[in-house]
Formats: sequence, C-alpha cells, structure tokens
Amino acid sequence: MGVLKQISGFFTNIYVFSWDFSLFVLNILTPSLKPGQVVPRDAAGHNLTWPEYVPPKEGDSRSSCPMLNAMANHGILPHDGKNIAFTELNTKVRHTFNFAASFCFFVPKFSADFLNRSYSTGRFDLAELSLHNAIEHDASLTRQDFALVPDQGKPDLQLVHDLLKEATGTMPDGSPLLTIPDLSRALSKRRVNARKTNKDYTESLFHNVFGSSK
Repeated sequence: MGVLKQISGFFTNIYVFSWDFSLFVLNILTPSLKPGQVVPRDAAGHNLTWPEYVPPKEGDSRSSCPMLNAMANHGILPHDGKNIAFTELNTKVRHTFNFAASFCFFVPKFSADFLNRSYSTGRFDLAELSLHNAIEHDASLTRQDFALVPDQGKPDLQLVHDLLKEATGTMPDGSPLLTIPDLSRALSKRRVNARKTNKDYTESLFHNVFGSSK
C-alpha cells in the first residue's frame, strides 16, 4: 500500500505541475479579466467585500495558516473551523483569493494525504492541519516554532509586529504595504532567529519553497 501511494503521489505531482505550467502559459497569452470579474459574484471577496469578522470563541478550531483562520473568522469556511471537506477548501480558497486552480487542488490533496484521508470524501478540522512539518513548518513569520509553542492556532503578536515593521511600500490611502522584497527580507531574518532559539529546528527545500510561496 505504501509503494502504491508513493507511485500515485508521484504521478499526481507530475499532473499538478504540468497543469500549473499550462495555466502559467495561458495567463500570459490570454487577456486579463476586467475589475469586478475576477472573483465570482456569489463568492466572498467579490467587489472587495467580505462577510463580517467574528473572533473565534472557546472550542473553535484554528490552524497555523493565517489565511484559513481569516476565512473561518469571516464565515467563509465554517466559523468553528470543524468538519470541513477538502473539496470545499479547494473551491473556497480559489474563489476567495483567485489562486491558481492547480495550487487550490494540490494543498488540500496534500493535506488529505498526510492526514490519511480521502480527498474526495474526507473532512478535517483546521487544527489538524498544524501537524508539524506537514504544511506547518519552523520559521513561520507569524508563529513561534512548534517545539516552543505547540498550539499553532494563535499568532505570536511580537512576530506579527516585527513583520509589519518591515513594510516599505505604501497603499493608495497612505497605509504601509508589505512588498515582496519586504517579505523575503523578513523571512530570512526569521530563519536566522529560529535556528538560534530552537534546538530542534528543521528546514527542508519543500518547506522553504512552500513558505516562500505563501
């Protein structure tokens, strides 16, 4: 069974990467969508509007991913963060953030695999995605490492403040904007600090690429 799973995973990855490259080429060759046509009209985020923010209450499930937590806090995903279908996660992330369809399939499929569940029929709670060194990884920009703080559902406010201080860009309204170079610089600093403070620090090419892509 383990060998078959590895073979299946290999061909799935080849399929996803090929799909992703095809989308990349199509994105270059086809005209851009007009403002207001990117996010479907019936989806959260259309016309730059989200449902009202409601903070999590005691017992709600949250993950190490700020994006997914925000979706639950705004009711785009179930507010309690529980019993979410992997296929639902695919659709909701794609519609809300306009991420590539290939990415929106790959991450829920990867999550289903490391939780040993079916992508097509399985369900999960957000906290389950914080399994160490699956999607969650050391040197997060908003969380202390798992070895230091096992509960990855809550951000470390000092790390958040440190990240925001890196902003060199400016929004149209004058508020600070984190640019890509800002995020790259912050991530480099975070990795150096994490190596110093966490004796169990781990780092891999997969997590470096995944962390950078976020």
